Amino acid sequence: MTAATYPSCRRFGGKDKHHFFGYYNKSTWDRANRRVLALQVPVMDARLTPELEAEVGYFDTAQGDAFHVVDRTRAWNWQMGAQLQWLDGISDSRIIYNVRSDDPAAVYAGFGSRIRDIHSGQVRELPLPVYVVAPNGKYALSVDYRRLYITHETIGYSEHGGPFKVDLCPTDDGIRIMDLDTGAHRMLVSYDALKQFHHRASMDKAIHWVSHIEINPASSRILFLHRWTERVEDETCFLHRLITVNPDGSGMRLLECSDHPLPQLADDFDPDSVGTFDYEKSEYQISHPLWCDDERIIVWGPHAGSIHYHLYEDREGGAVQVVGDGILTENGHMSFSPTDKRWLLSDTYPDSATHERILFLFNVADKRKIDLGSFYADPGLKKENRCDLHPRWNRDGSRVCIDSVHENERQMYEIDVSAIVAG
Repeated sequence: MTAATYPSCRRFGGKDKHHFFGYYNKSTWDRANRRVLALQVPVMDARLTPELEAEVGYFDTAQGDAFHVVDRTRAWNWQMGAQLQWLDGISDSRIIYNVRSDDPAAVYAGFGSRIRDIHSGQVRELPLPVYVVAPNGKYALSVDYRRLYITHETIGYSEHGGPFKVDLCPTDDGIRIMDLDTGAHRMLVSYDALKQFHHRASMDKAIHWVSHIEINPASSRILFLHRWTERVEDETCFLHRLITVNPDGSGMRLLECSDHPLPQLADDFDPDSVGTFDYEKSEYQISHPLWCDDERIIVWGPHAGSIHYHLYEDREGGAVQVVGDGILTENGHMSFSPTDKRWLLSDTYPDSATHERILFLFNVADKRKIDLGSFYADPGLKKENRCDLHPRWNRDGSRVCIDSVHENERQMYEIDVSAIVAG
């Protein structure tokens, strides 16, 4: 498609404030495709501090996109928001999101999460912040966002008094699993256990963390990226593994490892020479994994000596298939349609010359790529406050929602793809 034939793109809401949702891994729409979750903020970009509030709410498309504020939170970032999401497995009116906590005895001091019914206003506090919630609504997975702020600032939460020091590879921290009914929680896998699992020498002096934790549709299997580095200030020094595990901690499986030599560790290396998106465009990057179904995972990363969109079977000796060979040639935020697995939705990072990002659909059956739009990204935005498109499907796979700053505001947009996916 050319710019003249791109599908319609409609903006949510007015111009009085800025709006965004965050990550690409969950739908912003409710079950009825009527209400669209969002965070409302007073500025397009800002250095995040613990005092900066975001309003939690939703656009009601049956009321002319009226934005309803239901709460406020100070636990958020520009990349993932507040991990705001619908609790589909429980009801069609309950949401969950991260908040700051005053409980000094909390496992992750200063942070928790909140479940709210948007109709009744009923609220329940939980003792851990969430990273992702199981589709069945029974459990959530949690990490220490202060550790993430140290290792990968764009997805962590800031605190006063930093920078803090944390243990490089502790036995008492890692991924925690929390029961959403009771708030009871336990360690799923520790950083020390990850270090011992298919150990690599490059792990010995490194700080460890996890990201991109995702749960399959049946809520029976978990994927995550295990990352480690000796130089947190330079993302091109990050090392990566794609791992899966059962919710009880059994059956841990290594699907991919991109351990590689790091000349950047030399004392005279200048981390300021690294471009804003060099990390995302690295030939060693493993990123943006997401379940296609209960047994397959789509991911951008290297396998057998070359980097592509790859589809992994989550089993011992499972097949690894290249998706879009020669067509999909750079990293993006990808997800399959919830109703038709022929269609893969993704985007690109900004072009280094034009600063444009392409939103597209790819038909895996006939290897057809269809551009949905091109969106300008302000090159003045840095890593921690940039605005990726992070495309997300609605519930019947007929529309797509993105965050964008192409109008010099941080706003959310809806693209109608119904005519395309029907073909």
